[in-house]
Amino acid sequence: MELNKHIEHTLLKQDATKAEVKKLLDEAIENKFFGVCVNPCNVAFASRYLKDTNVKTVTVIGFPLGQTTCESKVLETVDAVKNGADEIDMVLNCGKLKDKEYDYIIDEISKIKAACQGKNLKVILETDLLTQDEIKTACELCIKGGADFVKTSTGFVKNGVGAKAEDVKLMYETVKDAGLGVKASGGIRDKEAALKMIEAGATRLGTSSGVKIVSVK
Repeated sequence: MELNKHIEHTLLKQDATKAEVKKLLDEAIENKFFGVCVNPCNVAFASRYLKDTNVKTVTVIGFPLGQTTCESKVLETVDAVKNGADEIDMVLNCGKLKDKEYDYIIDEISKIKAACQGKNLKVILETDLLTQDEIKTACELCIKGGADFVKTSTGFVKNGVGAKAEDVKLMYETVKDAGLGVKASGGIRDKEAALKMIEAGATRLGTSSGVKIVSVK
């Protein structure tokens, strides 16, 4: 298995420097990762740097809380696409999910998908904060909203586990017939964990440990 083709090499910490971003990009090129995932302020730089490679530029919207307005998420998305983002990872509004404001969530996803201008949209569910029933419901809303992927986590929940194989399996079973993919992200730090997520149904892995994962024979 070519694990590198599943990996979105990730750097989302708030104090990331340009030198650290450049290091991430160089590692992604060297290891032929699927893509990199960077904060919106680094999209233009990453996109230009990766221009003559096959590495995709991915960014996050409404990150990490998902509690900004739909309108601001749409504006962020438009800006990210203009700056060269190849894929968009938006954070679901978990409060709206728990309040059962399902029409709001579907509408938000569909508006952000339209703003993606044909680019893939992944929806971050933040599974650490959800019950199994809520995860399943969130996936169903993502299908209705027109998302391309569902994603486990931001990696920013205090004391959170991040991606869990049982959650990934539930997400996969819920969305597979609708043709959506699953991205596992959060706490994937070694090859064993990466393989476990893929076995559970993930086709993408968001991790800052990509080099370590692919270095293990």
